[in-house]
Amino acid sequence: MAAAEPSFEIQTAPDADPGETLIVGAANPGLGGLTALDYLVTHTLTEQIGHVATRKTPDITPFTMGEPRYPMRVYTAADSDITLLISEILVPVWAGEPLADAVVRWVADHEIEEICLVHGVPFPHGPDEHVVFHVGTPEYRERRIADSDIQPLGGGFFDGVVGELLMRSLDGDTPRTGVLTTPTHPPGPDFESALLFLEALESLYGLEVDETELRTRSEEMKRYFQELADRMQSMEQGEPLGSRDYPEDRMFM
Repeated sequence: MAAAEPSFEIQTAPDADPGETLIVGAANPGLGGLTALDYLVTHTLTEQIGHVATRKTPDITPFTMGEPRYPMRVYTAADSDITLLISEILVPVWAGEPLADAVVRWVADHEIEEICLVHGVPFPHGPDEHVVFHVGTPEYRERRIADSDIQPLGGGFFDGVVGELLMRSLDGDTPRTGVLTTPTHPPGPDFESALLFLEALESLYGLEVDETELRTRSEEMKRYFQELADRMQSMEQGEPLGSRDYPEDRMFM
């Protein structure tokens, strides 16, 4: 007997007014997008209006201070036309299509006019490339990007729910859709990438958030890895690492 297909359903309060824009951030390598949206939720006036019910997919039940929460949640931001969809689940590529189906149904029911996906990708990059890039349908680029200095990403592809939603927007099945992306450093959380996303969202959507705490955490993380690099260098000067069982991966340094 064939395994049941995964399914998703966005369930929100009947009287919820989500506005015209849906911004999506999900767990993926580096956690840049998820960290940025989670920071928005916890440091601005937001209200949880629903969650995503899942079936036949890998699931988790996160909790804080003994209180469990849904891993995929929907919030509205006060004094704006923006709704945030946060997923603490790493949605597998093979589940991207049914999740996109759920998003398509929900945005149609609530007359959403724009979808923005905040999606970090761990691709190779130089120091000057650690910035936010965009990929978007023509309507999104004209409406949201034209007056900004966010540059297009040169080339590549998206799979999973990001690729699904972009393709459906090209086909006219969803509203204008764009992706904000930046190189991230797995496993995360990549606070520097999250800061870049926050700055881009503030610029494009008029959001306001005090970034002080996130900047502090980002600097602490930088110091940690710099100290780690310094210790590794000291060890190398005293004894070649090839003679010891130390990892040679420098990706975080």
